[in-house]
Amino acid sequence: MFSRKTTARAVAIFGGAALAALTLVGCSSSGGSGSSSITLMAGGNDPAATSFANALAKGFMKENPSIKVKVNTRPAGTDGDNLIKTRLSTGTMDDVFLYNSGSLFQALHPDTQLQPLTDEPWVKKITDDFKKTVSTDKATYGAPTGTSFDGGVMYNKKVYEKLGLTVPKTWDEFISNSEKIKAAGITPVIQSYGDTWTSQLFVLADFANISAADPNWADDYTNNKAKYSNPPALAGFTHTQEIFDKGLMNKDYASLTNVNALKMLATGAGAQYPMITAVISNVLQSNPDQVNDIGYFAMPTESGDPSATVWEPGGAYVPKSTTGDKLTSAKKLVAFINSPAGCDIQNKAATAAGPFAISTCTVPDDAPGLVKDELAYQDAKKTGLALEFLSPIKGPNLEKILIQVGSGISTGKAGAALYDNDVKAQAQQLGLKGW
Repeated sequence: MFSRKTTARAVAIFGGAALAALTLVGCSSSGGSGSSSITLMAGGNDPAATSFANALAKGFMKENPSIKVKVNTRPAGTDGDNLIKTRLSTGTMDDVFLYNSGSLFQALHPDTQLQPLTDEPWVKKITDDFKKTVSTDKATYGAPTGTSFDGGVMYNKKVYEKLGLTVPKTWDEFISNSEKIKAAGITPVIQSYGDTWTSQLFVLADFANISAADPNWADDYTNNKAKYSNPPALAGFTHTQEIFDKGLMNKDYASLTNVNALKMLATGAGAQYPMITAVISNVLQSNPDQVNDIGYFAMPTESGDPSATVWEPGGAYVPKSTTGDKLTSAKKLVAFINSPAGCDIQNKAATAAGPFAISTCTVPDDAPGLVKDELAYQDAKKTGLALEFLSPIKGPNLEKILIQVGSGISTGKAGAALYDNDVKAQAQQLGLKGW
């Protein structure tokens, strides 16, 4: 539900960064010496995505001097999505391309338009959750390109330490912490509706908790049998309302931007920020000395047993139009992306915002501190995929609806009902049964 435009996959490489294992998987399972020239489409046309793809290409060519890789770019957002679909359907796609996983990947009709990579050695190294986001019933089509990231609450550890607070597990504990923070003259909960997409976090980052309470919820939602206006999904909407009703937000919530909200959090002017951890790279730029003052915890629940909602990284894919020696070379490039050398390139080119989705890559020791907090949820097996990886339904007006709820214009219950209605047109457009 985060568009690649508004988040730049939140940090420009959201939709991808890349990895797999050269010594473990060095060459693809295909034979042949490889073509002397292939193309790689970057994950966008912004500087970070372009430099990331160029770094991968340069590293690959160093390891494979007989193969040349030319990097091409594409527009961001819907224009980029449409370009990829057009070029796939016309057989003119780049030999390897970096793109989203999950529902946007499924929209590419992978079984007819992508080369299956199921038998590549690195597939055994990817996590089960990531594999779900780049596979169909027939095959696996993508290798991970970057780290995953979590949604929940980013918080200022120094403020918590100063006030003697502990990480909340229940919603009541979160509210209690917030009231103590407010009494200390610090903004308890930062909201930044100046960037409208940020209004969605109390809802989207709660989805792992919804799945934990009802494992069939995503399927039922896709089949028009589950609604946000009913528990357990209603909680994100009512929590958004409660933060406003109790005066726990910053006064400039309507105009504050994500970048300035992160500065508030880093300096301790605000203590808690419902957010995706991918934005930690912005803190490295604006407040590098405070980046490790920021921690992460999963969205608290009524039950007190929260799970972290995970957004999987994007993928590296090979189109069906890539064949012969070019296919051999393309598979080598995908394998390199998931190699120790590829991992090193990724860690230098992008900020780790969470755990990797393949075992051949590890988070560097100098990664932001909140990544360790995320890893704790992964190690405890208290994670769940974000809804966008489990259902194709994404209503276009969620952020606007939640701004209304979070500004006191409508109630959480009314907002949830509005969103349930908002998704109907898209579900019908997709031809889903039951709508």
